[in-house]
Amino acid sequence: MKVGLIDIDSKMPNLALMKLSQYHKQLKHSVELTSPLFASQYDLVIASKVFTYTAMPTLPPDVKVGGSGYDLTSKLIEPVEHIMPDYPLYPSMNYSLGFTTRGCQRKCEFCIVPEKEGGITENADIYEFWNPKYRDIVLLDNNILALPAHFFKVAQQIKEKKLRVDFNQGLDHRLLDKQIVTILRNISHVEYRFAFDDIRYEKTVLSAIELLKEGGINRCLWYVLVGFNSTLEEDLERLNLLKSHNQNAYVQRYNWTQDKKYIPLARWVNQHHIFQGMTWGQFMDRPENKKYREFV
Repeated sequence: MKVGLIDIDSKMPNLALMKLSQYHKQLKHSVELTSPLFASQYDLVIASKVFTYTAMPTLPPDVKVGGSGYDLTSKLIEPVEHIMPDYPLYPSMNYSLGFTTRGCQRKCEFCIVPEKEGGITENADIYEFWNPKYRDIVLLDNNILALPAHFFKVAQQIKEKKLRVDFNQGLDHRLLDKQIVTILRNISHVEYRFAFDDIRYEKTVLSAIELLKEGGINRCLWYVLVGFNSTLEEDLERLNLLKSHNQNAYVQRYNWTQDKKYIPLARWVNQHHIFQGMTWGQFMDRPENKKYREFV
């Protein structure tokens, strides 16, 4: 059987397609990534859509489609969910990728994870998807700190194998304590990410920053949600608070809103050397930003 896989909108290698590829290769099928234009050339075509806000391409009626951006109820069958991903499907990939937990105990209004996956549960350890060829490992867990014992186990595996970890979806700053910070300090990592979604979390954010600094982690990246339930003034309040404490930030537009006032805001914040080097006012005074002034 000839199987074609269509990655509709992933911003990184599509883990579900990598698992499906491995599954079909074990059945001795030929598998490759393709596009909707060539769907007729395959016996079976499977497409995956991650985001709700991206456009759906025109697909033949017999294409099987899944993914959070298409249907929240769609799931991989159990043998596929726990199979080793097919890393050669994305030849330029140089890191391992997977979930060690599924779900989240939080019920944030803007997040689909609890609806799709339910509460937080253990899913695997790193050995289910770790490729020994790679030193870097990217974890897609939504709230691994909600299961401290599991987090300790995963962190120990990372340390033992001398890996560098990227907690790609961020860590919950409200769940930090001295023991967790010590562990985070002592494993190799890319810049840790947290979220500052609402100004109401100011107190817990400041406490977390202080706890991290006391543990030797002086600067982290903070996702700042915009375009959901805040004004530009409230967004700037959060951003300037982070800047004043020497933190990096990343403007995360809700559903990639096209509101033009977020274009200069993201350009200021998401280029960290600019965010650290000048104020919002100084940035907007630059001649190249004149065209955006009417929107802010």
